Amino acid sequence: MTTVIIQTISRIMVPFIQLFGLYIIMHDLVSPGGGFQGGVIISASMILLALTVGMSAAGKRAPHASRLMLISSGAVLYAMIGLMCILAGGNFLEYSAVPIPMMSASEIAAQLVLAVGIFIGIHNMAAFTTIVFHLGEERE
Repeated sequence: MTTVIIQTISRIMVPFIQLFGLYIIMHDLVSPGGGFQGGVIISASMILLALTVGMSAAGKRAPHASRLMLISSGAVLYAMIGLMCILAGGNFLEYSAVPIPMMSASEIAAQLVLAVGIFIGIHNMAAFTTIVFHLGEERE
């Protein structure tokens, strides 16, 4: 088991790591990174918590049912944006095909790229956390 110092430091660091992951997701258009990388960083914070305070304590902060809901909702919302582009007459994820009143094609593309990045981040965060938690449960 880990020491009190390591547990305290990890509990202090986890919110900052998650905030950095959200920063990476939200600045998808203007900097390197995006939904995948930000989701993995947020997942890494949950894995750090699981390693320092134990799988059961970390599992209470992110229950299995809510992780499954986030995995499926992130993937479904991503697919819905792609289907919305197809229904508007374009290709899958051809953002400029979507007609939104009072917005230019570049504004539409920017908003939909951000939405796709958020949905990918949600999906990856929950998926990677679930994978590691399942691997840890098998060991215990």
